[in-house]
Order: sequence, then C-alpha cells, then structure tokens
Amino acid sequence: MTREEVYERLNNVFRDVFDDETITLTDETTANDIEDWDSFEHINLVVAVQDEFSFKIPMGKVVSMQNVGEMVDIIMELGK
Repeated sequence: MTREEVYERLNNVFRDVFDDETITLTDETTANDIEDWDSFEHINLVVAVQDEFSFKIPMGKVVSMQNVGEMVDIIMELGK
C-alpha cells in the first residue's frame, strides 16, 4: 500500500467520523486543524482507522501521534 493510498482511505475515514466532506489531510494536519477533534472523537477516529485497515494500533503509538503524518507512518509500518 502506498502513502497516497493510505491518505485516500484516511480522508474518507476522517470525513465520515467528523461528518465533514471538505477535510483534506496532510502530514501536518493536527487536532487543532479539524473542528470537533477532541479526546472523545480521537477515540472514535482510532477505532474507525483500525476498522478501515483491519489491525489494532498499540496504545503507546496512539498516544504518541502528534499529527496525521505520524498516523500514516504507523499505518504503513503495521500494514506491512
């Protein structure tokens, strides 16, 4: 899976979780950039990402993610 494919799938997940079709993610996107991305929605987002990619993200990695770029790196690492 390429980085672009991960972003395509993640854009769809984010748009669904946050009910916002205008979301376009970049490596630098953070919770500050998306309205309603709070700690509760972060949990919903992680669950939706895990469902989309069919694997569990270790809790240590979940809490260490600072931006979407790091999330993509983790997905690519776990998806190998």
